[in-house]
Amino acid sequence: MLGTTVPAGKLIPQRSIGVCETIRQLVGIMAPSFDNLTEDNGTYDSEEEIDFSDLKEQYDVRLEQGLDAFVVADGLPIVPEESKPKLVKFLIKQLNKVGKVKEDGFFMPVNDQGKTEGYAFVEYHTPQQAIAATKQLHGTAIDKKHTFAINKLTDIERYGREGRIDDDYQPPNIPDFQEKEHLRWWLGDPNSRDQFVMLRGDNLGVFWNKKKDPPEQIIDRANWTESHIMWSPLGTYLATMHSRGVQLWGGPSWTRQTRFPHPLVNLIEFSPGEKYITTWSFKPIEVAEDDPILSQDEEGKNYIIWDVATGRVLRSFHMHDLPTPPESETGQPVKKKIPWPAFKWSSDDKYVARMLEGESISVYELPKMTQLDKKAIKIEGVMDFEWAPALPQRDSVKTYEQLFCFWTPEIGSNPAKVGLMSIPSKEIVRTRNLFNVTDAKLHWQSQAAYVCVKVDRHSKSKKSLATNLEIFRVREKGVPVEVVDSIKDTVINFAWEPKGDRFVLITTAEVVMTTAVPPKTAVSFFCPEKIKGAGVGNFKHIQTIEKKNSNGIYWSPKGRFVVVGTVHSQQSFDLDFWDLDFEGEKPESEKDLTANLKHMNTADHYGVTDVDWDPTGRYVFSTASMWKHTMESGYHLYDFKGELLREEHIDKFKQLSWRPRPPTLLSKEEQKTIRKNLREYSKDFEEQDRIEEDKEKGAIVEERRRVLNEWLAWREREEEELKAERRELGLPESLEDHDEADADGKTNGEGAVVEEIVEEVLDEIEEVA
Repeated sequence: MLGTTVPAGKLIPQRSIGVCETIRQLVGIMAPSFDNLTEDNGTYDSEEEIDFSDLKEQYDVRLEQGLDAFVVADGLPIVPEESKPKLVKFLIKQLNKVGKVKEDGFFMPVNDQGKTEGYAFVEYHTPQQAIAATKQLHGTAIDKKHTFAINKLTDIERYGREGRIDDDYQPPNIPDFQEKEHLRWWLGDPNSRDQFVMLRGDNLGVFWNKKKDPPEQIIDRANWTESHIMWSPLGTYLATMHSRGVQLWGGPSWTRQTRFPHPLVNLIEFSPGEKYITTWSFKPIEVAEDDPILSQDEEGKNYIIWDVATGRVLRSFHMHDLPTPPESETGQPVKKKIPWPAFKWSSDDKYVARMLEGESISVYELPKMTQLDKKAIKIEGVMDFEWAPALPQRDSVKTYEQLFCFWTPEIGSNPAKVGLMSIPSKEIVRTRNLFNVTDAKLHWQSQAAYVCVKVDRHSKSKKSLATNLEIFRVREKGVPVEVVDSIKDTVINFAWEPKGDRFVLITTAEVVMTTAVPPKTAVSFFCPEKIKGAGVGNFKHIQTIEKKNSNGIYWSPKGRFVVVGTVHSQQSFDLDFWDLDFEGEKPESEKDLTANLKHMNTADHYGVTDVDWDPTGRYVFSTASMWKHTMESGYHLYDFKGELLREEHIDKFKQLSWRPRPPTLLSKEEQKTIRKNLREYSKDFEEQDRIEEDKEKGAIVEERRRVLNEWLAWREREEEELKAERRELGLPESLEDHDEADADGKTNGEGAVVEEIVEEVLDEIEEVA
């Protein structure tokens, strides 16, 4: 009943009237108002004019100022009067977690039946503690059947004063249902086209991809965003950034769905299921007194976690102090880097976690944003952690769990360590000790079947580095660890195949520095070997491509195809397209491997800064953004084989991003059937492409006909005007009659036609025998 705020003028249930009446009685007990002062007939003469202003000022209670430290706790258990002391003791203990309840500041009314009413009035020592109670305790569980509903006393009394609540209940006026636009409308495109958003200059537009033809514009707006843009993970919303916060757009009309007023926001991060969003600003938030959404609890904070559906603040946080980085080899201090994302989400949006480097990981449960077991998980020296991107489905584990992987460096005589922790049990299901560790990076496979820990190890003299891969097989019994230690150089990039068990890595023997000339690198491909049964064999090396400058790995979201390229370089800009399931003849040396590697094409895009696959894995954009350089900004569009379909140079081009698609609704059996009959479907697709091409050719022919008809009409008009002019001059109207008259004149000797043939040498070539 008291869990939601009631706007002024709206009706609330009859029970709230009783609560407000109890408030009035309580106020009368605590401090009598001027109207309730007793009269002494022996000394008071009604005819005399007596000034009571001093008494009124002393005893009249101003609710908005005098009761700011009071809250109403609703949703409490209803118990007999003899059980009341035990319940009061328990409730005060819970209420004291966010502040300090005054010694006589708890009042729980009892009705005529000798039972509590299910609510109580609480007085804290300060108004700030009362605000904290409404923020942190509202919606929290008391027991399995009861949940706290905490409201400020001044709010409830304000809504119940001045006749705003009638004595008789009146049903609320519910407006008629109005159907809203479908937020996933683009998935119904009959041609199964994909959309992308493009930011150039101050204009932001959304387009349909049309293969080789120019894209079809859906909408284009000037100053739609003030910085960058981002799609939500499932493509439902387009997020635009503004100095006053973030706005989400969607639907066929691209209307604003919600907004998050975080002033001077710099970065955002969606949860995987689009239920929540994290916003961050480097500058602490300043909250205005009359702000309708942000409260004083957000004052001075940097992070806010929002509920996307309601636009409500779930919780806000300060930014941790950044650790002091070590000095560079030149002795110059290294700039501190803001860790992003600072809050990392579990795959099902049920948990979000934040790391305090070197100390702990705090896991919060959604949507209440309460800390798991009300305390952080202490992990000494923790340097990084990553959630599993899908439900782990470990062997013999039947209960629900989420996993995250973490690592700690060597501390004293203790070795470095990698661990897997199960949530919510906080059980460590696997650890592995590591030695001579300089750094480590955690790479989960998209289905959480593996996690690869890329370990950079130094020699005893610490003069050279090498990399080991520690691969945890999460779904196998006991979570065995396979070590790939055949890598002699340092791994600078690693990427798993989406929904697969193959990976690509890039190594270099040089020291990686931010210079104009990229280091010499090598690209290596790995896959499991074939084994009998349903298991997955050990990972084996397929092939290494030497003498490259590649630094980026971009897998197709459907797997199989991968682009390995050089980005952010003015010296090298190759894009190599590879197929790991080539259908041609397989080399004898790779007969026992689960891959058939084939280099399909090499493209080049000068100044390329980003590579982005469309969600179907059919097309690839390579882009050159003016945010990185100002030379030849624009994009190239390729198919999955590396064939260039379209390129466009765009002035002040900034950003391009494909619209994501939600997971398919087809079952695994239906998907297998489609793959089995893919050749038959391909015939239909080819026929549709031919029809579309014929339509395009037909449009060209139709345009030519239109131009020809316009020319014929113009010629006819000109001939009519010419005939009129000839009539005025007394000449024959028809040019043919004029020609015949000229011919007769020539016959009569009036003239003669002389034809002369002139030969002209256009070119001359001399051949020497």
